Amino acid sequence: MLSIRICLLACLTLLSGLAQAKYDPEQYLYTLMGSTPNPNVNQNGIGIYIYDGVNSMDALGPYRVFKTAGLKTFLIAQQAGTITTNDGLKIQVDKAIDNVAALDILLIPGGALETAAQTQNQPVLDWIKRIDQTTVYTTSVCTGSWVLGAAGLLQGKQATSNWYRAQEVLAKYGASFQQERWVRDGKYWTSAGVSAGIDMALAIVVDLFGGTALNNAYAQAIMLDLEYDPKPPIRGGSVRKTNPKVFGAMQYMYDYYLLPFVQGTP
Repeated sequence: MLSIRICLLACLTLLSGLAQAKYDPEQYLYTLMGSTPNPNVNQNGIGIYIYDGVNSMDALGPYRVFKTAGLKTFLIAQQAGTITTNDGLKIQVDKAIDNVAALDILLIPGGALETAAQTQNQPVLDWIKRIDQTTVYTTSVCTGSWVLGAAGLLQGKQATSNWYRAQEVLAKYGASFQQERWVRDGKYWTSAGVSAGIDMALAIVVDLFGGTALNNAYAQAIMLDLEYDPKPPIRGGSVRKTNPKVFGAMQYMYDYYLLPFVQGTP
């Protein structure tokens, strides 16, 4: 009888404690905002390398995700100054590669012909290789994986890229193409085209903050702040979901000016 009374008292004490632990949105907010990335990528920060002809959303989609997550994020160019994206957006960049010796995360966004040109830009490739030696993560969006490949960083890795002849291009650099929105192989993260960079950036946020006692709550708060809940009006947006005739026409268009790059040597 005594043991039953002890168990009953213990249960009542526990229930009383639970009743007192009511949800306080203000306190929960403070708890969320106290979340810190692990590993700490705010030491050297997240650097996004951009160049004339870069796809603006490749760079600015992840930039917005990382900044919303409170991460130290900035843009870098080969030389400081104004960069013009492939849709005519002009961006002032204050940091040049010569002034950046270390990053916690490096992100290379893509484009088209201008990205192909970056695969031949030896000073940039040399800088990427130096930065990669000490990064926590080295990442790319869309055809930015071409640049990582040209720097020799994807050899033997699984990776993804923009859909355009992705298997052929990545094979040139010794990488195995995976038709996924984003792929992680060790410290290397690659994403498919344009909007997939947002998915990858969010996955990185989950990785950095998801191991806390709040589980994925911090990343979920970021998604809500961005109201990120895609709902395309029609089926499409990937090779698997696109009408084969549409796919063929789009590939023909890109072949017109990019096929020589695909067929050339890296």
